[in-house]
Amino acid sequence: MLAFSKYEGLGNDFVIVDVDAWGARPDRDAIAICDRFTGVGADGVLVVDPRAPSMRVINADGSTSEMCGNGLRCVVLHLARLATLEEEGVFVGPEVVVQTDAGPHPSVVVSSFDRGADVEVRMRVPSLRPTDLPLVAAAPLVDAPFVDGVRFTGVSMGNPHAVTFDAVDRLALGPRVQSDPRFPEGVNVGFARPTDDARTFDLDVFERGSGWTRACGTGACAAAVAAVVTGRARRHEPVVMRLPGGALTITVGAEHEPVRMRGPARHVFDGVLDVSFS
Repeated sequence: MLAFSKYEGLGNDFVIVDVDAWGARPDRDAIAICDRFTGVGADGVLVVDPRAPSMRVINADGSTSEMCGNGLRCVVLHLARLATLEEEGVFVGPEVVVQTDAGPHPSVVVSSFDRGADVEVRMRVPSLRPTDLPLVAAAPLVDAPFVDGVRFTGVSMGNPHAVTFDAVDRLALGPRVQSDPRFPEGVNVGFARPTDDARTFDLDVFERGSGWTRACGTGACAAAVAAVVTGRARRHEPVVMRLPGGALTITVGAEHEPVRMRGPARHVFDGVLDVSFS
């Protein structure tokens, strides 16, 4: 039997399991667990070690990702709940550093609400270097034509992102850009649109391993970075990224500073799954 906890952040939902409970199970077991008809239902499985805080991300299609911003906020809330040993209690502070395949991420619960919390995460220092995404290109992709004249900006947040502010048919273009061979490891594709408020953008993300998602934390950070480097937003000023599941507040600092992300996470339920089902 596999004990698990279900969490969500802006509708981006996850099954969290302890690393010892997961053991040597193959990553492709996540496909059955994440199935919304015959499994628990989730966008991914997060394998967590609470003793030396770490998170490993397994997507709903069995692939792995270096990092997941919404998932990390859920893990920070999960660790806070374990620390309090209370079902509804949320431990506010101190900071916890969670190791990921994209490096360490200092995080803190800044406020709590019923079954959930607002969590702030210091994300990776963003990079536009093609080798960091990776992207097959001689120079950074910054608001430059990429497919059919549509302009994209390539940003690494420890995982690869391509962001456009052009008005396009996202449903057709998202899968096409994600599978473009110039991104040899695939890419998360963000479609950002400015609103009447200069500090607010609407954002949709076609995510590796999950498809169109209700929210993407690293995608929101990448879109904010792209907005700054293309002159659509300012450094050190909070930017609101409105995703289908809700809003995240992103602050892009100096060029070599981590991006700060703040947003909600919520505990949904705990359960036990018969591992023989897969």
